Amino acid sequence: MAHSQDLQPVDIDWKAIMARHAAFEAKSAALMPINKTALFEALAAAGISSVVVNFDGGGDSGQIESIEALAGDTPAELPTDAISMICALPDGSGTETDTKPVGDVIESLAYELLTAAHPGWENNDGAYGEFLFDVAAGSISLEHNDRYVAVESYSHEW
Repeated sequence: MAHSQDLQPVDIDWKAIMARHAAFEAKSAALMPINKTALFEALAAAGISSVVVNFDGGGDSGQIESIEALAGDTPAELPTDAISMICALPDGSGTETDTKPVGDVIESLAYELLTAAHPGWENNDGAYGEFLFDVAAGSISLEHNDRYVAVESYSHEW
C-alpha cells in the first residue's frame, strides 16, 4: 500500500492536452459538411423537407427535448435507415466511422454544433433554443437563448 509521502506529484502537460483538443475540434469541424451531406441525402430521399430540434439545459446538464420532421407543413416520421457518420477520434489524430439511425445522427450533429457555437450552454442557468435543418436549402440554423439571473443592487446613505 502506498503512503501519502510515497506519492509523487504528476506533471500534467496542459499544452499537449489543449493541442489534442484543438486537433479534435478542427477535425470535427472539417467532417461536419460530409456528415451533413450524408444526413440531408437520407432526409431528402425520405421526402423530409425540414427537421426542427429543440434543446434545453441548465444546472450543468442539458438535452435534446424533441426532434420533429416535416414534409412540407405536414409532420412526418424520420426514416428508420441507418447512415454512416465519420467522427473524429478524441485526440484528433484520425477518424472512425459510426453507423447510426437518422435520428441519432441528427442529435449528434445538433450537440456538436451547439457545443461548438455555445460551449457550456448547459451550465448554470443554461440555455434553450431550436435548430432548423432545412433540407431544401442544405442549411442548419440555430436560434439560441441564454438564461441568466440579473441583480441590480443599490446602496444609499444620507
